[in-house]
Amino acid sequence: MEEERTTASIAGKIPAVEPKPFYNFIKRAFDIVGSSLFMILFFWLFLIVALAIKIDDGGPVFYLSTRIGKGGKPFRFYKFRSMRVDADDMKDDVLHLNEMQGDLFKIKDDPRITRVGKLLRRTSIDELPQIFNILKGDMSFVGPRPPLPEEVENYTGDAFYKLSVIGGLTCYWQVGGRSLLDFEKMVRLDKKYIMERGVWTDIKLLFRTIPAVFKGDGAY
Repeated sequence: MEEERTTASIAGKIPAVEPKPFYNFIKRAFDIVGSSLFMILFFWLFLIVALAIKIDDGGPVFYLSTRIGKGGKPFRFYKFRSMRVDADDMKDDVLHLNEMQGDLFKIKDDPRITRVGKLLRRTSIDELPQIFNILKGDMSFVGPRPPLPEEVENYTGDAFYKLSVIGGLTCYWQVGGRSLLDFEKMVRLDKKYIMERGVWTDIKLLFRTIPAVFKGDGAY
């Protein structure tokens, strides 16, 4: 009941955008086919990463957190665990190290990151389990990155635009600097995507994501 009230509260602040039903159909079809093929082709990589995490510290392979999706609806968000098991309990101890502005929290050399985690983050491999979110329909390959509930609590104005469409694995600011950008720039880029979204826009962003991942700017 509390979750429903929270979702309704957020939904009332989200701007209405053009529906684009045909584009949404094509997008969902691509997400289902693409995520299914990805899991088949890269099953071996998931196994290798899982083994590396277990060998490193013996903790859980996956990190699950709550994110806010389209319409203000919360969902379970999957990542390979790149931090210590007690990382969330340590957050208050490292708040003073935050290097981001606005409603974001990020530390380049976060002391909570494991040895394997540093490599996973640098290569963005820690994000791969979000393929399950895409297959389930929580996310898409392309769209604004889903925010944390505590981030949404501090949203104002255009920041709510990102909750008007389904969140994604990659977006404009993911291919244009990631953590090197400030919060206001991210908001502007997310709104730009929402206004321009279409099949061709998604294709261009997917192709730009490949060199951005290898370059690694802002990946930490």
